[in-house]
Amino acid sequence: MATTYKGSFITLEGPEGAGKTTQLKLLSRQLDQIGCKHIVTRDPGGTSLGKQIRRILLNPENPVMPMTELLLYQADRAQHVDELIRPALDAGTLVLCDRYIHSTIAYQGYARGIDFDLIDKLNQMATGGLMPEITILFDIDSSAGLGRLHPGGHDRLEREAIEFHHKVRKGYNELAKRDPEKWAVIDASKPLSVVQEELRGILVDNFSQKHKLAGLLE
Repeated sequence: MATTYKGSFITLEGPEGAGKTTQLKLLSRQLDQIGCKHIVTRDPGGTSLGKQIRRILLNPENPVMPMTELLLYQADRAQHVDELIRPALDAGTLVLCDRYIHSTIAYQGYARGIDFDLIDKLNQMATGGLMPEITILFDIDSSAGLGRLHPGGHDRLEREAIEFHHKVRKGYNELAKRDPEKWAVIDASKPLSVVQEELRGILVDNFSQKHKLAGLLE
């Protein structure tokens, strides 16, 4: 039986360069203005320990093997859920998380080729079964997304071959099609203001009764 929380848990996913981090910052400012109690966090890196794990994972000078990569993500996630996410949900907070378990399925499963059953078991162990109420996918062509990134500043994953990124995007779209009631897909190639409006609309449609979202679309 799933635990019912006072707060709401929303995750944002997407290929590299989809712009979800920028969209989250814009959304957070508006949520502050309308008085909606919320936090914005990220996976990996949402806790002090997680920030250290994130540096290891994304440093292009670190040769990280696929299984090591998978386990480091899960270690970050276990800490993140227990230290930050669950307490926030218990307190009635709207939690917006930049990446979560579906990133692991897309990147380490579809792109790296690690066994999906193993990933599912580790996701379950790390999160205690905590699932988002909705996952918002910022979808964009892999080449277009990578083209948005700052030249010379690419992290270890961003530097992967284009075939890797195509597999990631394919994985995300398959996950979204598999469970359409739990996913919302936004065309991230649209202008920033249009994407932001669609993102706000998803929140209002799904969470306005539970959180103070009046005025979010004004």
